[in-house]
Amino acid sequence: MLSNNVFCVIGGDLRQLYCAQAIANDGYTVCASCFEECSVKFSFEEPDVRKAIRKSDTIILPLPVTKDGITLNTPFGKGSIILDDTFARVCSGKKVFCGMKERLLSTSPLWNTSLVFDYSKREEFAVMNAVPTSEGAIECAMREFAGTINGSRCLVAGYGRIGRVLSSMLKGIGADVSVSARKKSDMAFIRAAGMTPLNIEELSCLPQSLAQFDLIFNTVPFMIFDSHTLARIVPASANTIIIDLASLPGGVDFEACERLGIHAMRALSLPGRVAPKTAGEIIKNAVYNITEEDLR
Repeated sequence: MLSNNVFCVIGGDLRQLYCAQAIANDGYTVCASCFEECSVKFSFEEPDVRKAIRKSDTIILPLPVTKDGITLNTPFGKGSIILDDTFARVCSGKKVFCGMKERLLSTSPLWNTSLVFDYSKREEFAVMNAVPTSEGAIECAMREFAGTINGSRCLVAGYGRIGRVLSSMLKGIGADVSVSARKKSDMAFIRAAGMTPLNIEELSCLPQSLAQFDLIFNTVPFMIFDSHTLARIVPASANTIIIDLASLPGGVDFEACERLGIHAMRALSLPGRVAPKTAGEIIKNAVYNITEEDLR
């Protein structure tokens, strides 16, 4: 058991609420705030944010902690929580965990950087989140694509954590999978896994049009599918669907897609949307791991 035994979860989507439930299931005292308009209800909800913070040792904030750089990310809250000097003072002396902590630290100079931790930067967090992200991506594909994933021609751009898991899942379903990567070693692993490796630098000049693919999944967080590359999908017969999984600003030029008539969609925060219970447990485990390491 951890020495700190009172946790406060403030704001965020369903994964944060399930994170609070997972911590409570471990026997810790938990309170959760800013979930007034959520249809899922738990007994540990505390509407008074200041009261919840005062009685806690550890505060868990959302991923991302803020979307606008001004207010806390509270999609289920009735009001707004301003991230400023006042909020930093209220949290003073507490351990604060959040996603994308640089955004939080930029809201006030009063934050004690030694007490603010970023669970989203943990390797185990990123690896485990690749599973619900990949499942969510396949769910999106099944909803948007008129055919079956089995037998479809798929391109996965990028062979990082998500690319590895997603390409393996697609192949397991029976898709014909190509994967683009930069490293020679990654391309060797892709070939060894029975998939077709492509050089990511050469997507815009493949011998065949990108229209050969039914589904393209982008996992690379910088512009891969620009207007020049997208032009290779344009043939009138093309029905290619692009799903961008990369964090903002993403890797797909959506304006060019609209102009060229290409079906493209952005799929962000999939773990919180398709598997909030699992995503909440992943956050909980990352918080526990950071706390245990900090106590050593």
